[in-house]
Amino acid sequence: MLSRKIVTLSLILLLPMPAQAELDIFACEPEWAALAVEIGQDHVTTYSATTALQDPHYIQARPSLIAKVRNADIVICSGAQLEIGWLPVLLQKANNRSVMPGSSGYFEASSFVERRDATANVDRVQGDIHPLGNPHVQTDPHNITLIAAVLARRMAELDTANAQAYQIGLDDFSVRWDEAIINWEAKSAPLKGKRIITHHKSWVYLERWLELVEVANLEAIPGLPPAAGHLSGLVSRFENQGADFIVRSPYQSARASNWLSERTGISALELPLTVGGTDEATDLFSLFDHIIDRLLEASQ
Repeated sequence: MLSRKIVTLSLILLLPMPAQAELDIFACEPEWAALAVEIGQDHVTTYSATTALQDPHYIQARPSLIAKVRNADIVICSGAQLEIGWLPVLLQKANNRSVMPGSSGYFEASSFVERRDATANVDRVQGDIHPLGNPHVQTDPHNITLIAAVLARRMAELDTANAQAYQIGLDDFSVRWDEAIINWEAKSAPLKGKRIITHHKSWVYLERWLELVEVANLEAIPGLPPAAGHLSGLVSRFENQGADFIVRSPYQSARASNWLSERTGISALELPLTVGGTDEATDLFSLFDHIIDRLLEASQ
């Protein structure tokens, strides 16, 4: 009996062991979790603090999130104060020195691209203003390219044993991503110059990339619900089709955009701001596929 147990144990030890993830990644938003998986594949486990159906400005610092940060090897967030209402609390209570700002385990994605709309004139009466610039950098795929390169180096720094694997992951992603950008830019050419009304100023990077023209916002004050008087003014301004699209994110109420659409005839669209925003936007590639397809469909 004993010899049989020894043989069985020996056979178990000879079996290939399942790969273990070497980096535990806490992402503030789904796009950064998705990017980390593209680079790290089986060498990472990821957790996103928010979903595409939540406004990333307003998240509760729940105990479950604190526990995730406490065990993380790297925290990846958009930055530019997008998460200022909840991330500092998580970092403080988790007390994980490895992921504190200034450490190699803290990664602000927007720090590695050109941020738009930075302003030194900040007053709370102006609403949801980001003095360091607009944080929604993920809506331009060229920004993803820049961020991916820095993130891969950071992951290799934190997990040197798999540095080569992260470089291979980056190289593979970059080839596919560059090809996708070429296809997206060719396909979206008819959208150039289209006029867009947005619910919130979430789309400035997409607008620059596709050469869309933002003509108005449903929010008179950023971060506050659209006011009746402001919406009435937009009806007067755009009742003769002075715009092509009204765009909102999945976590924003459709009431204001539909109301304006009914009175002006302008197409109202829900676009995914990040991975998971629609059933079709399951990863970074399908995110941009779906955004462009919906805009083209509405333009026809």
